[in-house]
Amino acid sequence: KGLEDPDNGNHFIRLLEIIKYHNPLYIFLENVQNLKGHDDGNTWKIIKKSLEDLNYSVDERILSPHQFGIPQHRKRIFIVGVNNKLNNTDIIFPSIKEDVKIDINYYLDKGPIEDITLKDETLKHILHWEKFIQNVDKAGFKDIPRFPVWSMEFGATYPFENKATHTNTILELNMSKGKFGKQISANIDDELDEFIPKYSLTGPKVFPKWKVSYIKNNRNFYDRHKEWIENWKEDIINWKLSHQKFEWNCGSEAEYTLEDKIIQFRPSGIRVKNRDMFPALVLSTTQVPIIYDQCKKSGPGYRYITKREAANLQSLPKDFISLENNVVAYKSFGNAVNVKVIKEVIKSVISKSHLNDDEYKNEVLCKIQ
Repeated sequence: KGLEDPDNGNHFIRLLEIIKYHNPLYIFLENVQNLKGHDDGNTWKIIKKSLEDLNYSVDERILSPHQFGIPQHRKRIFIVGVNNKLNNTDIIFPSIKEDVKIDINYYLDKGPIEDITLKDETLKHILHWEKFIQNVDKAGFKDIPRFPVWSMEFGATYPFENKATHTNTILELNMSKGKFGKQISANIDDELDEFIPKYSLTGPKVFPKWKVSYIKNNRNFYDRHKEWIENWKEDIINWKLSHQKFEWNCGSEAEYTLEDKIIQFRPSGIRVKNRDMFPALVLSTTQVPIIYDQCKKSGPGYRYITKREAANLQSLPKDFISLENNVVAYKSFGNAVNVKVIKEVIKSVISKSHLNDDEYKNEVLCKIQ
């Protein structure tokens, strides 16, 4: 809802009041990258114009920690305002590199004492998808799906191509198979969700190309692997929909295992990435990244990253200690500004602009350093 949000939309108005009152030499703001394109760019135009009306030169950049040697993809918009009373109001953002070599192990602990053990159900999900990957490997096709795996399509035959599934009559649908190959036998529309995935019961009269492609790819994959899928799928039929989906974001060259990957439980499915870059930390504690730790002192090797590791990914200093409980801490880290990124932005802007007082500029830069 942007600036119209009844709960949070007035935050920017309060910022303008603070800026107008204090009239600082510099303004540094941060938000999600989608702010720039929100409402076809109108939200950003309002923000920029409002700051300029307070006598500031304003510019923005979308930056991510991975561009500064930190293994976290976290694109955010950084907005800078320089007071027009300065001699030079040019805004110079720090230079970035997309090919920075990063040692992810520097940010991780080995067998930490405070590690959070996974719930039995979560571990069961991981181990069962591990079987899925191993079975694909054993089958010899070497075709680990690059498309999202929607296991509900394994054995399904309900129509979806020429017109959306939900536009068919119940009689037509009852002639086909639904989720996991279960014969559809509905009497009224309200009974269809027992047989057909939610994503096929909503939407326009004709499914978009991407949805048609996903369904078709999953059914073709099932046809090639049905010999082992038939037994494998039985254990996941009663799982939550998001746990029945699987996203392999590791490419074709990666080892067919989860033990050297980063796992994240997302609303769109269980996402797996190579262990070279973490996804952005988010507010939800259910999406804390999971890794395999060979040095884990008890139980299976899979664990969530610790609060300290999350702090490392947000560039917080080693002597920083989070006193909050895990839920509050992870939410805080998910909502935090990456320390190193904003530090580099501030250094670049202040060192390139001409403060009237060099002594003050040096003092500020020393404090930042």
